[in-house]
Amino acid sequence: MTDRNPKPTKAERTAAAREQARALREAQQKKERRNRLLVIWGVVVAIVAVIAIVAVIVVNSMGKDIANTGTSPANANEYGGFTLTSTTALEPTETFDFDTETLPAAPEEAAEETPIPPGVEAASKGEPVRVVEYVDINCVHCADFAATYDDQISQWLDAGEITYEYRTVAFLDRNSTSNYSSRGANAAACVADQSPESYWDFMKAIFAQHASGEVKNAELVDMAASVGADTEGMEDCIDDGTYRPFVKYADQLARVDGINGTPTAFVNGEEADLNTFVETVQAAIDANK
Repeated sequence: MTDRNPKPTKAERTAAAREQARALREAQQKKERRNRLLVIWGVVVAIVAVIAIVAVIVVNSMGKDIANTGTSPANANEYGGFTLTSTTALEPTETFDFDTETLPAAPEEAAEETPIPPGVEAASKGEPVRVVEYVDINCVHCADFAATYDDQISQWLDAGEITYEYRTVAFLDRNSTSNYSSRGANAAACVADQSPESYWDFMKAIFAQHASGEVKNAELVDMAASVGADTEGMEDCIDDGTYRPFVKYADQLARVDGINGTPTAFVNGEEADLNTFVETVQAAIDANK
């Protein structure tokens, strides 16, 4: 009788054992490689997390070092702004002391519509139309707005048809490792304080270079000099962050007043549609004559 299930020969058993051993080795090697990759990626993720945490701590600590109290720059108003009466003149004001800790808290949720902040009300009949713009030095949309409308704004200003107030905020410091929004606003405040006749040109220049990225303090000093600002004392004002407390005050005021984006513009007491900005201002000018 023939055996239908013959036992494997010794050679076959040896080959099967070798194949099983080879398969086990490959499985073990794959497992070891996978574990090594997991360890490597775990280390990478941990390093990235540490770097991110350090960056946040650095940025936050930089902001926390700014004093809550101070004295305003010359030509600043109580709303944290500087008002141009022409392209070479700022409306003079008395300096004042401030304390950001006495300001109300900003609303926790943004309103559906931006409330009307104080100090943007309509000018009286026969007076220049009041235009107020909230800007962030590091804001690309503010730079685009300036590139589009600055020439027209210059014409209105020098014709005495409008006043133009900049209120600088620092919303985008959260995205900057150097607090560029605050540093740029401080530099603008230094120019407003020491060389008000150059303030408009400095604001134009700082937005014109936006595409080149954030600039260092030395470059802000050079920019001020390039528009004719008196540089005596300017370097110290910019390097020392002399008006960073005022920038903090202006930024917090804007948040309290419900401003949550830039640019935001008001024309004679009403928020303007930026897509029809020229038409809105011109209509206000015509109505105010």
